[in-house]
Amino acid sequence: MAERTNWAGNITFSTAVQAPGSVPELQELVRSSERVRVLGTGHSFNRIADTSGTLVSVLDLPRVVTIEESAVTISAGLRYGEVTAALQAEGKALHNLGSLPHISVAGACATGTHGSGNANGTLASAVTAITFIDARGELVTLSKGDPDFLGSVISLGALGVTVQIQLETRPTYEISQVVYDGLPLDRLGSDFEEIFASAYSVSAFTDWLDPDVMVWRKLRAGTPYEPTWLGAHLADGARHPIKAMPADFATQQGGVVGPWNERLPHFRLEFTPSNGEELQSEYFLPRAAAGEAFEALRALGSKLAPVMQISEVRTIAADDLWLSPSQGRDTVALHFTWIQDEAAVLPVVEALEAALLPLDARPHWGKVFTADAATLREVYPKVPDFIPLAAKYDPDGKFRNDYLNTYLPAT
Repeated sequence: MAERTNWAGNITFSTAVQAPGSVPELQELVRSSERVRVLGTGHSFNRIADTSGTLVSVLDLPRVVTIEESAVTISAGLRYGEVTAALQAEGKALHNLGSLPHISVAGACATGTHGSGNANGTLASAVTAITFIDARGELVTLSKGDPDFLGSVISLGALGVTVQIQLETRPTYEISQVVYDGLPLDRLGSDFEEIFASAYSVSAFTDWLDPDVMVWRKLRAGTPYEPTWLGAHLADGARHPIKAMPADFATQQGGVVGPWNERLPHFRLEFTPSNGEELQSEYFLPRAAAGEAFEALRALGSKLAPVMQISEVRTIAADDLWLSPSQGRDTVALHFTWIQDEAAVLPVVEALEAALLPLDARPHWGKVFTADAATLREVYPKVPDFIPLAAKYDPDGKFRNDYLNTYLPAT
């Protein structure tokens, strides 16, 4: 039970991690502990998962993958890459995936992780039922339509320890991925709607200074694409999101058709990306604010440049999950990969938030931000509903930690 750091290495957890091998063992651990938090695959960049009490991993729970006609029920510790391979083998698929197939399903859903695509909701929007261990150590199952369901999926671990999730599935489909170099930065704003409507999933990579933007378009198989497009041209080889990095870990590009689970992520499951000498921040804005946000970022370009490795722009469809970054509105997501130097990065994050928060930006729950609790309550309008919901399943604050006490204080 050695101490552990997160994926990026910027957080050392305050206590050793315990990994029960069964759900009953986990229930008893929850019952006997004064404070409990759950660690997934460690892809958060702040102390959302930390505790001085009992830090629990669900990665060693018995593997469950039960595939039905239009749903799959899985154990919470499984990684997306494991689940998607099982689905693909049965001719099934999920609606979307994040950049990394290495992340756990439960952790990704609990923090609002997403992919891209105008019509694609967050990964959590595919959840149709969730089973968790509440503060009494009892199993609770909530399904779509239950009064508490919409607050239980993206829950930041505040309701309990998730042990099983049901996801909506669809028939398998194929994707081809094409990468364009040289999209003029001006056109990212002027042609925003056309760019992000041009494929099933679209990601644009920029540093907000370079006049050329790289765009990854993930197209449904059979969708034609052009050698030149909006002033950009097809890349002459494989690309990594950070242009200077080798593309070995990136998923197949060049328009080669393949199954959804091998094209929608940016990175291949069979390779482990470097253990992230980086920090990350992300902000979610109403899609209508994209142009104004891009202008603000260009004005900040010289301040961003010394501490930023790359910025990614994606879109997400609206959903109704209470703590979702796209709750109630179609969204543009602005992601920032920083160097791993917190002292240098935080002042830049403050400047970034000064520009974006007036545009109703929502910080990502699991990444680096400086906004306070009052701001989060304002930009996430369902927070006042979520806090009593958490208290219902955890009346004594067993699942609370410094992070939740700071940003979602109990009333």
